[in-house]
Amino acid sequence: MNAKVDRKDENSSSNKNMEKEQGNGMQRRTVLKALAGLPVAGFLGFEILKKKNYDGYKREAVLKELGLDSIEFPQADYGKKSSSGDLIKVGFIGFGTRARQLSQALGFMHPDDVKSRQQNNTLAGWLQQEYLNVAITGICDVFDLHAEKGLATAKNEIRPGGPDAPKLPVKRYHSYQEMLADKDIDAVIIATPDHHHAHIATEAARAGKHVYCEKSPSLHEDELNELYTTVKNSNVVYQLGHQITQSVVFQQAKEIIKRNILGKITLIETTSNRNSANGAWIRHLDAHGNPKPGDEKSIDWKQWLGNAPYAPFSVDRFYSWTKWFDYDHGMIGQLFTHEFDAVNQLLHIGIPKSVSSSGGIYYWKDNREMPDSLHCVFEYPNHDLTLLYSGNLASSRSRGRVFMGHDASMELGSNAVITADRGSTRYARGIQSGAIDPSSPMISFNPGAGQIDAVSSASEKYYASRGLTTTTINGRAVDVTHLHVREWLNCIRNGGTPSANIEMAFQEGIACIMAHKSYVEKRAVEWDDKLKKIV
Repeated sequence: MNAKVDRKDENSSSNKNMEKEQGNGMQRRTVLKALAGLPVAGFLGFEILKKKNYDGYKREAVLKELGLDSIEFPQADYGKKSSSGDLIKVGFIGFGTRARQLSQALGFMHPDDVKSRQQNNTLAGWLQQEYLNVAITGICDVFDLHAEKGLATAKNEIRPGGPDAPKLPVKRYHSYQEMLADKDIDAVIIATPDHHHAHIATEAARAGKHVYCEKSPSLHEDELNELYTTVKNSNVVYQLGHQITQSVVFQQAKEIIKRNILGKITLIETTSNRNSANGAWIRHLDAHGNPKPGDEKSIDWKQWLGNAPYAPFSVDRFYSWTKWFDYDHGMIGQLFTHEFDAVNQLLHIGIPKSVSSSGGIYYWKDNREMPDSLHCVFEYPNHDLTLLYSGNLASSRSRGRVFMGHDASMELGSNAVITADRGSTRYARGIQSGAIDPSSPMISFNPGAGQIDAVSSASEKYYASRGLTTTTINGRAVDVTHLHVREWLNCIRNGGTPSANIEMAFQEGIACIMAHKSYVEKRAVEWDDKLKKIV
C-alpha cells in the first residue's frame, strides 16, 4: 500500500514537473517568437545570454525593461536591387595594399588574388558581391610595379556582374594632375600615404571629381581648412575611408544609444593593441627578411615626397612611411582615426575642447619618430564627456572599445555586448530581484562573428576585431568597405550625403591634429570655437 502511495505521489510530482517544464517551455517559445518577429531576425544574431537562473519570465522581463520586445532595426536593402544610373568611371591615385582592397570592394581583383581565392574557396563569395556598375579606367602610382598591378586588376574580366560588366580601356597616369585633367574620369579614390590626402582631395574637388579618400583627411590644420572650404563650395560627393557605419552591429549600437539603454554616458575608452613588426609598420622587408622591390629607377621619389621635406630615397621610408611624422601621425592617423569615427558617428560629439597626449618609443628602438605607446585624453565639457584613447604596439592584449553609462556599458567591436552597472538607477529593481546580473552581459548582438574571410596580416586581424572588415546581411558575410564605396556611389548617382562626409572628416581631422600637436609639443592644446582654430 505504501508502495502504491509512493507511486501515486511520484506520478503526481512527475506530472507537476512536466506541467512546469511545459509552462517554462511556452514562455521560452513566446520569447523566441517575439525575437523571431523582429524585422532583422535571421541575420541579427540577437540573443539574451543564457544563464541558469534566467527562466522564460526573467528573459521576457529584461526584454520589456529595455524596450527590446518591440524594437525595429533598419531594413537592409543590400542585394535586393542592382545599381541603376550611368556607369561611373573611377581613377585610383595610389595603388598599394589598401587600394587593392578598395578595388575588390568595387568588384575588381588582381589575377593572383583570384587564384589565391580559388585555393581557399572564397572566390565564389566575392563573385556574389553586388554589382556596382563602375569601371576602373585610370591608375596613377609613382611606383611602376604598383601601377602595373593596378592595370592588371582593372583589366581582369573575372568580376561580379560577369558578362554585364563593362570592358573599357584602362590608362596609366604618371601624375595625379594628369588624371584630374582628364574629363573621362568621373571620380577618384585616393589611397596614397597620408601626407598627400588633403591637397590631392582638394585639387580633385576643384576639378569636379567625386572623392573617396582614405583616412586621415589631413596632417595640417591649414590644409584641412582648405579641403573643407573647397568641398563645401563644390558639388562633389566626398567620402572619408571609414566603414564601421556600414556594419550591422553598428546599426544595432545606434539603436541602443537612441533608446538610452546605457543611461548618461560620461566616459568612453578606446584602445589599440598590436604586437608584431608588421603591426608596428615595419614593412620594408619580405617574409625572408630581404628588402622589398623598388629603387629610384622604378619609383618617382620626388613625386612621392610631394610637399614633404626632402629625404634621401630608402626602401624603408617608402614602405614604412607611417613611422615618420612628415608623412603620417602614426597611431593617431592609422588607428585612432577609426576609434574617433566610431564614437563620433554614434554620439556626434564633434571637436573636443582640449586634448592631452603622452607616450614614447618604449619598445621598437629603430629609426621611427612615431611612439609605440600613446595615450590621449579628449575632453568634451559641453557633453559632460571624456574620451580616452590608449594604444600600444608591444602587446596584443585586447582591451576593447567601451561606452560607459550610468546604467550600463557597451563594448563595441565585431559584436556589441551590454552589461548592466551594479550602481544603475534604471535597473536597480531588476538587479535586486536577480533578473539582471551585473557581473555578466545581459544582452549580446552578434551577427555572424567568426565568419571573416581572408584575414591574415596584423592589420587585417586588428581591423576584423574592431568590426571594420565584414558584416552579416541575410546570413551572408559582406565586406563593409564594399558597402562604404557603394554608399558613396549611390550618393553620386542619386544625391544625398554619405556617412563619412566632409563635416565628419573635418571634425576627425581637427581632433587628430590636436592629439598629435599635444604629443609633439608636450602640452595640452585647445580648440577655440570662436576663432575656429587650435590654440
